[in-house]
Amino acid sequence: MSIPSGVSAIISRSNKGKRITFVRSLRFRIMAILILVGILSAVTAVTVVVQSYSTRAVNLRISHVQNQCEILTDALEAEDYVHQTDNDVINSELRMLSNLYNGRILVVDSAFKVISDTYDLDVGRTSVSEEVLTCMAGGGAQTLYDADELYIELIMPLDNPETHRIDGVLVASISTNEIDQNAHILELRGARAVLLVSLLVLIGGFFLAKLLVKPFHRVTKAIEDITDGYAEDTISVEDYSETQQITEAFNTMLSRVKNMDNSRNDFVSNVSHELKTPMTSMKILAESLVAMEDVPVEMYREFMNDIVHEIDRENRIIGDLLDMVRMDRKSGGLNMEKVDIGGLLEQTVRIIRPIADRRGVSLLLETAEKVEAEIDEMKMSTCFQNLIENAVKYNVEGGWVRIDLRRDGRFFIVSVSDSGIGIAEDQQDHIFERFYRVDKSHSTEIEGTGLGLWITRRAVLLHHGTISVYSKPGEGTTFSIRLPILGTGEKGGPS
Repeated sequence: MSIPSGVSAIISRSNKGKRITFVRSLRFRIMAILILVGILSAVTAVTVVVQSYSTRAVNLRISHVQNQCEILTDALEAEDYVHQTDNDVINSELRMLSNLYNGRILVVDSAFKVISDTYDLDVGRTSVSEEVLTCMAGGGAQTLYDADELYIELIMPLDNPETHRIDGVLVASISTNEIDQNAHILELRGARAVLLVSLLVLIGGFFLAKLLVKPFHRVTKAIEDITDGYAEDTISVEDYSETQQITEAFNTMLSRVKNMDNSRNDFVSNVSHELKTPMTSMKILAESLVAMEDVPVEMYREFMNDIVHEIDRENRIIGDLLDMVRMDRKSGGLNMEKVDIGGLLEQTVRIIRPIADRRGVSLLLETAEKVEAEIDEMKMSTCFQNLIENAVKYNVEGGWVRIDLRRDGRFFIVSVSDSGIGIAEDQQDHIFERFYRVDKSHSTEIEGTGLGLWITRRAVLLHHGTISVYSKPGEGTTFSIRLPILGTGEKGGPS
């Protein structure tokens, strides 16, 4: 099957260069996302591990130092060390604990005087801090961790076993440099791990992105094949739901463009025939008049009337084409004014009644009440004329056409019903398309370009109204137009 020129024109815009750009950009975006996710995940994992290690290591160090200090304070209390600082055994234990944890231990009496210092720096000096004061006041053991200075400080009370009063406190300052160094080592190892993960993600992301984009490449290739005209009428790439949606949307567009192309071909054929027929008839009539001498007045008038009829027919075809162009322009404005809808329908019926009489079709107009509405009189007159004229043309001999006007709140409704040939259900979705003819078997019998209903629907939409159709083959057709009484269309039409 050959591809319609409209489809080729649309698809040809997606050339090979654009396809490569699309594939690469999508591939690089997928790679960038994968790398970003991988790096963020690795950095987060390293950060959590380092922080967890630091927190746990500090807590364990505090717990161990606390246990050692409790044992030491029991010994200090038992030996009454606050009053007898020359105890070699206790002093040895203090230095041992200080060396074990790379820290410093002070013993402060109740007068806040340092009586023992493992660094031998502050003996005899006064040591007062918030934690020491709290501990002296009976607040129990105090713990302080300074993450910036990297040390842990524990203050524990020294109770007098006889008076049960606090004779002093034990102050232990323990360094956490070792923990910080270990955390730094973990960070360096984590950074190496992040680099390794990034490299692996980069390599894996390249191949994964290539795999993920491959179905889109097939979609593009399938579209190019259609452009070349040797593929099937539709494409199908069902690897992902996204590619399936793209192909379904493309197939829908392809179907619509093909229908439009077919309608356009039919339109060109119909219009060519419609335009040629009146011209041929006028030429034959004019040549006949020229060829005859002393033409009787009656024959002359008859021929001239026929020529006028053919000119009117030509004008109607051209008028439909001009109406289509005007309606298709969004800039085409609405000249809104208050109009008596019943009077406009009566005027339209008077224009069409001679055509109906020639076909033996009766016209009946029913208006339940007077309705005045803000409309573009010229456009809506064209709408009503198209619907009523179609109801007459596609009717049966001796049939009828009924036009009803009624008010429905803020809207008015015009219904045009007939006893004609009806419209098949599968054609009702297409009757408002441009150039569409409902019954092609009547194309040579019934004049028209297939633009009337498209023009009608476009005018109704410009007025922010709705149009619907109900029909069964052999039982007639009813068209209903529903429009607001107070016009909502501004000059320039809806955007």
